[in-house]
Amino acid sequence: MSKILFVLTGADHWTLADGTAHPTGFWAEEAVAPYEAFRAAGHEIVVATPGGVAPTVDRASLAAEVNGGQENADRIAAALAAMTELEHPVKLAEVDLDDYAAVFYPGGHGPMEDLAVDEVSGRLLVDVLDSGKPLGVVCHGPAALLAAERPEGGNAFAGYRVAAFTNAEETMGGLADRAKWLLETRLRDAGVEVAAGAPWAPNVVVDRSLVTGQNPASSAPLAAELLKKLG
Repeated sequence: MSKILFVLTGADHWTLADGTAHPTGFWAEEAVAPYEAFRAAGHEIVVATPGGVAPTVDRASLAAEVNGGQENADRIAAALAAMTELEHPVKLAEVDLDDYAAVFYPGGHGPMEDLAVDEVSGRLLVDVLDSGKPLGVVCHGPAALLAAERPEGGNAFAGYRVAAFTNAEETMGGLADRAKWLLETRLRDAGVEVAAGAPWAPNVVVDRSLVTGQNPASSAPLAAELLKKLG
């Protein structure tokens, strides 16, 4: 059994352009779907957050309308409650990459607040990339890639093709005009090639050891691709 590291946001809000604290955290489906796939394949999950704080789920991600109805929303909530690893995460600064076969970053707007500027997470991402170990990142999770700067300068993911939550989806979600910055734009500015798919449809991009997904619907297919890399 291999260990897979889940790096989750420690933020419970996203600061908008006007200073408003928009309640958020991690997106439930983006943690649950890969967790279930990895556990079913026999892997152990370890959760890490900045400072080892217990991660906050975005309450909006538990609503029926974003989960295809109340029945699936209830299933997601129950699965989340069963993820006891979320209760006692390790501190991100204490992670030893040698202990893990792969690393996965779920999304939610939380990473826009903390992981996008977290130097510890940024160094971990550079190390994962250089190790060749499979790395999965979904939805707003790619905000963490912005902190992956090499010591000599430049983003470690420049030149990589990725899927990430798009400007179009942020606009349709109603927050684009209130945001300090938009993920797709910032990734492109960092030299990352964003392969945007249709809004809300599954879109998974594989580039070398990196597997990325555009939105919540991409979580399960991303997990399947990551499992292929783990053999």
